[in-house]
Amino acid sequence: MAARRTAVKAIDWLAFAERVPPAQKPMFNALKTRSDAISAKLTSLPAAPPAIDWAFYKSAIAIPGMVDEFEKKYNALKIPEPVDTQSAKIDAQEKESEKSAAAYIQASKARIVEYEKELQKYINMIPFEQMTLEEYCEAFPEAKPDKEKYPFWPHRPIEDL
Repeated sequence: MAARRTAVKAIDWLAFAERVPPAQKPMFNALKTRSDAISAKLTSLPAAPPAIDWAFYKSAIAIPGMVDEFEKKYNALKIPEPVDTQSAKIDAQEKESEKSAAAYIQASKARIVEYEKELQKYINMIPFEQMTLEEYCEAFPEAKPDKEKYPFWPHRPIEDL
């Protein structure tokens, strides 16, 4: 049991609390309280069960062989502990998410560089109030009027109204 206790990973409650949204703080506090109660109960238990005094029972029970039979069955009893099959999968998933997070961070840094270049373009641009229509169309080519579709721009033909 002591070996099993050391195998359990410790929870970093401060890091966990930072990620909890404000609306879920009561649920988080209830989870932490329950976890602390279970942990305290687990640490109060001994690492190994108390030893059975078979000699006392042999002297106290009149039926011969009954205690020996119980002792034999008790010693033969092995309770199987569940095998941990999920930790490897969780660790692999964690490594994969770390890789994807690192890739996302690199992509975000590249986007930031592009956005800063675009921001510099807007900072260095003359104010909209001082621009002519040609300067505006040069700065924003996607806003350039389509003279082939609307030859009377800025007026639209009557049939489009």
